[in-house]
Formats: sequence, structure tokens, C-alpha cells
Amino acid sequence: MIDIKLLRDDPETVRASQRARGEDEGVVDAALAADERRRSSLTEFERLRAEQKSMGKQVAKAQGDEKHALLTRTKEIAAEVKSLQADADAAQTELDGLVRSIGNVVEPGVPVGGEDDYTVLETVGTPTEFDFEPLDHLALGEKLAAIDMERGAKVSGSRFYFLTGVGARLELALLNLGIAQAVEHGFTPVITPTLVKTDVMAGAGFIDKHSEEVYRLADDDLWLTGTSEVALAGYHADEILDLSDGPKRYAGWSACYRREAGSHGKDTRGIIRVHQFHKVEMFTYCRVEDAVEEHRRLLDLERDMMAKIEVPYRIIDTAAGDLGGPAARKYDIEAWVPTQGRYRELTSTSNCTTYQARRLNTRERDPGGGNGTRTVATLNGTLATTRWMVAILENHQQADGSVVVPEALRPFLGLEVLRPV
Repeated sequence: MIDIKLLRDDPETVRASQRARGEDEGVVDAALAADERRRSSLTEFERLRAEQKSMGKQVAKAQGDEKHALLTRTKEIAAEVKSLQADADAAQTELDGLVRSIGNVVEPGVPVGGEDDYTVLETVGTPTEFDFEPLDHLALGEKLAAIDMERGAKVSGSRFYFLTGVGARLELALLNLGIAQAVEHGFTPVITPTLVKTDVMAGAGFIDKHSEEVYRLADDDLWLTGTSEVALAGYHADEILDLSDGPKRYAGWSACYRREAGSHGKDTRGIIRVHQFHKVEMFTYCRVEDAVEEHRRLLDLERDMMAKIEVPYRIIDTAAGDLGGPAARKYDIEAWVPTQGRYRELTSTSNCTTYQARRLNTRERDPGGGNGTRTVATLNGTLATTRWMVAILENHQQADGSVVVPEALRPFLGLEVLRPV
């Protein structure tokens, strides 16, 4: 959630952010109006409460008609106080809802527009070419006895799958490579819960507008997470952190679940867009002043992982309308997928500034030495997911249907080449 102080002091910046996202800027004025009603009601409430206390002393001394008049006025004030409290509470509820509906204020320089309005920042490597007709990842996975979509659908329905044999080993190798890199760079590995409470899911910003995309266990009031970012965002909820020695960095390993609502007909073949997958996700708590630098650091770690799996890729600066509510800026890394003739997203890293931490009440002591606290910043970034297998299989395939294993993965996989069964 954005800072209410920013909304009051600089509403035009918030309006500009809403316009960049392609969202309603009128919500800014509605929120300011609700805030004004709340503050006005509270001011009058406090004035009448003071009068109420003063009249209590007068009633104790008064007699006769004067006492009767004072008692009448006391009852009137009590009714007014109750009404003003109700008005203030209603305005507060409206304000909270409006502020929560406003996406994070985007960073300067973020491209304006929607999904197709990104800016390409860097392209690394050239698209892979073959002197034979390449197979797509599913055909390769079936030849290798690595991916079984048919039985996945039989057991669980569409967009589910089994990874078998070298497919299971390849995914585990990827995830372990991600964890190894995270540990090397000071991240604490964490295996996170994949079911979280509503306040945590809402605090992370995942059910404000797209709750239909998330699996929910209504009887238990729990949600299945689509990324360990959610659980890690809630890890330090209602805590005061000590960041005097630098950011707190975690690497969450979890299964992830997504309903893929609205994706009917998109990527129905293979494991690009599925309901369940595994992922290693970096998550950082840091001081607000360090957030931009930390964001670049997470992007560099993702670059390192791309180099290790040896695929051509590009980095894009995601447009404001494609950010999602919590992110102020997001960089995606997209790998070349030969049989599709285009780049597809493998990783992303987002700077959520204070948006999540404010909702989840995660703070630090005033670094200036005061007695107060202030909200911290949170960031996240992906180090490995099941989808990476698509890029690895397609880019490293050979004419006989075998796949050369990238060198960095070999110690974790125990194989140099994956061969057809």
C-alpha cells in the first residue's frame, strides 16, 4: 500500500503513476476526499469530547433548571460524539479500501503502457540456429522420458504433468544450482509454507484485483501461493528488523500454484504455462535508500544464472501497466525459445519499495538514531523455475534428440548428456 503521506503531500505523482499504469487516477481524489472527511470528523469528535468532559464537572455543581439544561446538552453531545465516531470509522474504512486499490508508485523512467510497451535494455547471445529441424521442449521431453503430460492430465486435469527420470533430475539440478548461488551470495535458504492466511496473501498484494487467479481453501481460509515471495513477505510481519549490518536476504524454495485464469488457449502445449511448478525465489528486506541498488544486485544474480544455463536472453524494463500492484519497477529476463522463434520470460525481479512492508507492518529502527521506526523496502527475484527446462532442452538439443547439459548443471545432475530412451 502506498504511503498516505505521499498521497496528501504529492497527489500529482500518484496520479501520474496511475496514468502510466493505465488505471483510474480518480481514485486519488476519492481517497483524498475520504481522508479529509475522516480528519474533519475526528477534529470535531475531539472538540466535543473535550466539551463533554468539561460539562461533566459543570453538571456536578449545577442545580435546578441549570442542571436539567446541562444534562440535556450532555445527552445531545453524547449522540453527536457517537455519530462522529461512526462517520470517522466509515471514512477510514473507505480510505483504506481506496488506498489499497492504488498500485505502487512507479519509479521514474518506467515505460508507460501495457504488456507490449516494454523497453529492451540488453540482449545477450544470438538466437540459436540448427542445421536440422529442431523439436520443441515437449517432443524432446517425451523422447527423453522426462515429461509426461498425458498422465498428468489423467491424474489432475489440463496443465498438469509428471516430470520423470532425467526430467525430475534436471528440475532438481536447476533448483539446487539456484540455491547454491544464493548461498554463495549470502542468502539464507528457506523452504516455505505454500498455504498462507488471507492477511498475508493480501499484505503481499496478491488478491487486491486478481483473486480469481489464486487457489483458495475456503473452509480453512487459506490460499495456495503462486510464489514463495508471499510467505517470505509475511515472514517478518509485525516485526522491527535490525538492518544496521545490511539487508536481510532469503532464498525460498517452494512448490507454486496458479489457476491461470484467463489463459484459455494460451501455451496449452508443454510446461510453459501450468498450474503447478517449483521455484527458487530471492527475497530481500532492506532500507529504502538501498532498494534501487539491491534491485540491480538481484538482476545481476539472475544474469549469472542465465550464463550458467548457457541460453540466449534479453532483459526488458517492464511497462507500468504490466507491473502488478506491489511493484514500482520490474525487470524480466526472457530466454530465446527456438521452436517459437521468440523470447519467453524465465525470470523477473521487482522492487516493491515499502508497498508490502507497510501492509504487513515490517519496520526498522530509525537509522538516524531516533526512537521511532520506519517501514522497510522489500524486493524479490527468481533464480530458477521448472519453466527453465523449456529453454535448456530446446537450445541444447542435438540432431539425434539428445540434449547437452550445460556445464554448470553437470555436478548437480550427474550427467553430461540427456539421451533419448
